[in-house]
Amino acid sequence: MPDATSVLLAGPWSHRDYSANGVRLHVAELGEGPLILLLHGFPEFWWAWRAQIAPLAGAGYRVVAADLRGYGASDKPPRGYDAVTAAADVAGLIRALGERDAFVVGHAWGGLLAWSAAALHPSAVRKLAVLSMPHPRRLRAAVLGSRRQFRAAGPVLGYQLPRIPERRLTAHQARYVDRLLHAWSGPAWRDTADFAGAVRRYREAIQIPQAAYGAMEYVRWAVRSLPRADGRRYIRAMSVPVTPPTLQLHGAMDPFLLPASAIGSGRYVAGRYRWQLLPDVGHFPHEEQPDLVTRELLDWARS
Repeated sequence: MPDATSVLLAGPWSHRDYSANGVRLHVAELGEGPLILLLHGFPEFWWAWRAQIAPLAGAGYRVVAADLRGYGASDKPPRGYDAVTAAADVAGLIRALGERDAFVVGHAWGGLLAWSAAALHPSAVRKLAVLSMPHPRRLRAAVLGSRRQFRAAGPVLGYQLPRIPERRLTAHQARYVDRLLHAWSGPAWRDTADFAGAVRRYREAIQIPQAAYGAMEYVRWAVRSLPRADGRRYIRAMSVPVTPPTLQLHGAMDPFLLPASAIGSGRYVAGRYRWQLLPDVGHFPHEEQPDLVTRELLDWARS
């Protein structure tokens, strides 16, 4: 069975651990300059940003790709997978890195945490970029009010049971991860050697002890909190528009979080806002069109 060392992949970056909000978070770090913090989604880990780290660092930035709590080589505590706690992880990591604020970039669940950090810890987020994730209030409205989005997110409803989703996720060397990546990505990426490598890496990483539990706990909280007091408090807090300039990128072919669900997120942004729909791209823009996403992030960081 793989262990946490399996995600300490070699490259121009350095692997480091930082203590933030009571947990140890692993990061891959490269470069000097203003901080760009990269937050991955499900079922990935820091390596999802492999194509962006070196180019962003080469452009004069300190680039840090983190493993979220529960993933990769970060701590995997039994609790703390709600958006409020995980957003505090993000703000705490920025402080632990010795910075006052950062350009925060998040994909999917990492995008939800990026939205949350910008709203709940506004002084920590200088600029914001979100990939493949509607604003949390737009997401909630879409899941509850759109049959198409409810059906598209259907697999998530099956993750609510205890233990069974973890077993399904890791069975047969995590073959289910292969199925998710095929189902959610655009066709162009699926035919590449890079896709095959990504499948292999993510299948290994989700088999690290307790990684599947952490991944499922994020999703369980997102659904179970909807009627609970903590979920209502969170969604009320997210009604305050975020103030950092915000870039939102979304794949036009995303079959999991539909573009129609993400459109309209700009109403929750008080600062400068730009929406861009990426043609022929599924749920993983930074991996399906890495050069395009890198250019967009650099343009937004410099603007």
